[in-house]
Amino acid sequence: MTQFYFIRHGQTKANVLKMKQGTINSEITYLNDNGQKQATNLRNHFDISFADRIISSPLNRTKQTTEILNQTAQLPISFDKRLLEISYGQWDGQKNADLRKKYPDAYNDYWDDVLPMYVKYAQDGETFDDVINRVHEFMIDATNKYPNDKIICVTHGFTIKAGALDVLKPQDPMSLPEPRNTSVTKITGISDREFYLEYYNQIFN
Repeated sequence: MTQFYFIRHGQTKANVLKMKQGTINSEITYLNDNGQKQATNLRNHFDISFADRIISSPLNRTKQTTEILNQTAQLPISFDKRLLEISYGQWDGQKNADLRKKYPDAYNDYWDDVLPMYVKYAQDGETFDDVINRVHEFMIDATNKYPNDKIICVTHGFTIKAGALDVLKPQDPMSLPEPRNTSVTKITGISDREFYLEYYNQIFN
């Protein structure tokens, strides 16, 4: 049984500006002061020393979050590109408000976020299924490689949602929100064919 604890990185300036960060790795996507405080708060209220290892997305915002979370636990760290955020292609770095004005039919009204069909306009962006498939592959590989481990996975909002979508397989992928900054989502793999979502978008205070 492999237990995955998916943690979204702390807040960034791009989050505050409501930008599509995607795979951008510039200063605007680094943790801001509040993001650092969020990661410190999580470390203080969610002791990761119970886990066996950390596997992180290789972007700076996840690396910074990992460093803060791991200050006390000192777990071994590795990086996996399959935990990268969804790439919105040419939409990376643009504000949601501007994109929605230009492509209103590509947005869900309730969440004010892109629908799967956004790739009709951002043709070089990843599809939802692209991300679901790579997160699925990551979980299968990790379950086979670490069949008895508890793994902290520091990653991104849509990437965590993709993992949950892979397990739940809802009819509408927009029925699930993206998790909040420094929230924790737990998925357990019994085998490489059997996964369970234990909790989603949990904030520890």
